[in-house]
Amino acid sequence: MAFAFLLRRRDRALRGTRLPVPRGAGAVDLTVHDPVGLPMTGAEIAVRDQEGQEVMRGQTDPHGMFGATLMPGEYQLVVTADGFQPQRVPCQVLQGERTPLRPVALDLAPAPPAPGPGQWRIDPDHTSIRFSARHIGMAEIHGRFNRFEGALWIGERMADSRVEVNIDAASIDSGVKMRDEHLRSADFLDVAAYPAIQFVSERFVHKGGNRWSVQGVLHLHGVSRTVQLDTRYLGLGTGMFGETRTACTATTELHRQDFTLDYHKLLSRGIAAIGATMRIEMDIQAVPAGEPAAR
Repeated sequence: MAFAFLLRRRDRALRGTRLPVPRGAGAVDLTVHDPVGLPMTGAEIAVRDQEGQEVMRGQTDPHGMFGATLMPGEYQLVVTADGFQPQRVPCQVLQGERTPLRPVALDLAPAPPAPGPGQWRIDPDHTSIRFSARHIGMAEIHGRFNRFEGALWIGERMADSRVEVNIDAASIDSGVKMRDEHLRSADFLDVAAYPAIQFVSERFVHKGGNRWSVQGVLHLHGVSRTVQLDTRYLGLGTGMFGETRTACTATTELHRQDFTLDYHKLLSRGIAAIGATMRIEMDIQAVPAGEPAAR
């Protein structure tokens, strides 16, 4: 009862702070809750018109609320959040009016089937390891590593699984030959002294839904540091030739100074080709070790 009272009090306070509707337009307000009635922060809302075209996109605020100012007409709001089943909410926007929609409570999505226990080989033909970083503090540059191999050992419990990935440091590819040669030099990766980049993890932590934290050690440039991969498990599928496949995406952020790539020293020498932080993104597919990876 006390929680419901606080929600009503919060809603009344927020209504008092809403901006007026612009002339010739209308507005809608939507509140999104989780299955136990708590407000959902960061739920994605896509607003589509009658033809199915997306006219705007946004997220719910810390109170689980979303508001949109639109031209009068009929729309559909598509509500999505990781680990939850999406919902569609029809609405009609009236000129000069702000329309409060019925609150939406998202249901948990069924968990995708887990890969079977045993060794799974990462398929390099259907896997990518990409990076992005700021160039001289301005536009981002993007690249990838073209040669790597790895495997996952899936335990009886997913939390008892293990993964190992080995990357050929010299295969870095940012699309510019001169820059890639510099990245391979002693100023950066120093591939002559440290030809391999390795990640090993024996800690899989379930974060809810299809989200996992894969915590392990990254060996880079002669230094070993603990890193965490924010991982989204995508489930199982069947390839073109009947092979079983499993897939996930993973992201992390690396700081160059953690791996003795001295950013300030490079700046003092006028070298600022890559920023101090680097975002890593991976799309991974794997097949059972006994099955060939069809192209």
